[in-house]
Amino acid sequence: MISEGRPWGGEMSDVRIADGTIAEVLPHDPARTPEQVVAGRGRLLLPSFSDVHVHLDSTRIGLPFRPHTGGPGVWAMMLNDRAHWRDGEVGITERVADTLARMIARGTTRVRSFAQVDVDCRLERLEAVLAARETHRDRADVQVIAFPQAGLLREDGSPQVLEDALRAGADVVGGIDPCTLDRDPVRHLDIVFGLAERYQLPVDVHLHEPGELGRFSADLIIERTRALGMQGRVLISHGYGMWDGTESQVSNLVQAFAEADIATATIAPGGGRGIPLRALSEAGVRVGLGEDGQRDYWSPYGNADMLDRTWQLGFTSGFRADELIEHCLAVATVGGAGIMDPSIPRLSSLGDRPGLAVGDPAHLTLVDGESVTSAVMDRPADRTVIHAGQVVADQLQLT
Repeated sequence: MISEGRPWGGEMSDVRIADGTIAEVLPHDPARTPEQVVAGRGRLLLPSFSDVHVHLDSTRIGLPFRPHTGGPGVWAMMLNDRAHWRDGEVGITERVADTLARMIARGTTRVRSFAQVDVDCRLERLEAVLAARETHRDRADVQVIAFPQAGLLREDGSPQVLEDALRAGADVVGGIDPCTLDRDPVRHLDIVFGLAERYQLPVDVHLHEPGELGRFSADLIIERTRALGMQGRVLISHGYGMWDGTESQVSNLVQAFAEADIATATIAPGGGRGIPLRALSEAGVRVGLGEDGQRDYWSPYGNADMLDRTWQLGFTSGFRADELIEHCLAVATVGGAGIMDPSIPRLSSLGDRPGLAVGDPAHLTLVDGESVTSAVMDRPADRTVIHAGQVVADQLQLT
């Protein structure tokens, strides 16, 4: 039982957990003395975080800081990463497992990670992420995306490597920039969705393409989602350029996403690039949050803390009101969970605060704070992390 927690910052409560799920939420009673108690100490009780866009296979968290050497554009950045990722001070399997441990210790127990697969690394990076998933199998739910970062058409043999990754245990079929990288969107998406249909797996497409080109690729993805009956199983990551249109274009695209139950994931980027979060949420589109790379060969940013990234989502969205800051945390927790498991209902409104009701999985985080907004602003270290009803971390350390 969790004693003296405040679900979503509300009234002091005691939460009974049975078989990994929330069995009862009761008003706090100081006289209640169950055998096993997790001391809430008046802290906020929140759903655990869901990082649904992270590249664990390229992490340099915990290693010496290095100058950023990436060039402009996806291809140049990929080649820079390809030239350096094997040269880490420790092996890739160790650093992936360590970064996942740091994420769990800070409250993230649901993770969707990319693993680059191409003719250079083949399955080596995928195997490192799969190994980390096994190491932390009792602490977090991890889905692994077989991700063709170098495209599918530029290097001979790429589609076969992608299929090999699915046979090796990847959970999701990845794709990337069908127009600007592979320059053949129909063929690229035919490969991605063909494999998804063959192996009955969901799809996650990185989309960095600008404006009208991004909307064109999105239309092709929407078309295939409907044709194959893949509603709730397709996600477009990033996709910031496709929202750079007229009010009518944006509204029509939001509606198309909602009708086809296509999700989107953001990393809350700066520079005026973002998503129409309010409009997407009000339409019932599944939206998740992620950290992307973590101090890797692409970017010096990232610190394994989704509470910090929740602050960034609120800040880059220009949000100040408590309801909107709390909504950012709902996106970062249950919003992402509904991407990993489409049976979890979509957030129904800006004020929806799910994840802590009887019958919900006991994937929880206790965190210090006067209110949800104050916790997002302060990002306190006083945290206890619970996965499937068991304490897996406390005070930023695994238990």
